[in-house]
Amino acid sequence: MGLNKLPSTQAKAQSPAKLAARACVALYQELALYPKPGLVSFIDNGSHRDMTAQTFLRSIHALRPYFADMAELGSQLASFRKLQDRGIQAEADMLKATGGINTHRGAIFMLGLLCASAGLLQARGVSLSANNLRESLQMAWGDDLLQKSRQVRNTRGWLLSRQHGLRSAAEEAALGLPCVFEVGLPALQQARQLQPCAHEQQRTVFLTLLGHVDDTNLVNRGGMAGLQFARESARMALLGLQPGASVEPVLAVLHTAFVQRNLSPGGCADALAATLWVDAVCGGRP
Repeated sequence: MGLNKLPSTQAKAQSPAKLAARACVALYQELALYPKPGLVSFIDNGSHRDMTAQTFLRSIHALRPYFADMAELGSQLASFRKLQDRGIQAEADMLKATGGINTHRGAIFMLGLLCASAGLLQARGVSLSANNLRESLQMAWGDDLLQKSRQVRNTRGWLLSRQHGLRSAAEEAALGLPCVFEVGLPALQQARQLQPCAHEQQRTVFLTLLGHVDDTNLVNRGGMAGLQFARESARMALLGLQPGASVEPVLAVLHTAFVQRNLSPGGCADALAATLWVDAVCGGRP
């Protein structure tokens, strides 16, 4: 199905500025959520000695213009090269704001592509839904992302993914971000049926993502044993939860264990923010 055949809508379009604002809100929600095993929040710095919540806030503020630009570039069906160039500049802006600390490189890639997809859909008069977002991403830039995933790169994440047979960020994006659309969003929809508290819903989503995502941040800090520990812990915790029970005590225990092992699932944090953004932008439409 081509982009012009996707279902149109009469709903008022969301401006690039609004899409960018929602991206920043999603990143703030991820930061504010606690406990998140090994990750920075307003309560503590998790497994990190070089960053605090204030570091993340500076980064989020610096990235707002980038997300708006990506939505605008998407509306023009800009080349993948142009999207990449804007992403590289966004990384430079992030590092300038944080004093050289990588807070949101994964989110720049994932949320940037999603903003571009949303901009493209709205320029074509197509409704913003999760299915349409995913389809437009793959149709517009999927081939470029697949080619990028096959290129040899000297980045830590790419090298670890190749060494251990994990899915790289570019591969994940070429497949239409299954971590978001096949894991995060279904987990959020299910959690809403059982838990009235938004924070509990987000914790459930995070725990579900932790059990599925090929998070090279975990491998970088703890090897494959660290990734396996995280996945098994998350899956066992989910299996042991009673329907509607609070996830907070489980995550608190895992938070302590992750800090002791110096583990930090940054890829899961990015996927959580992306899930929350898609849900907010699409109004829960599948």
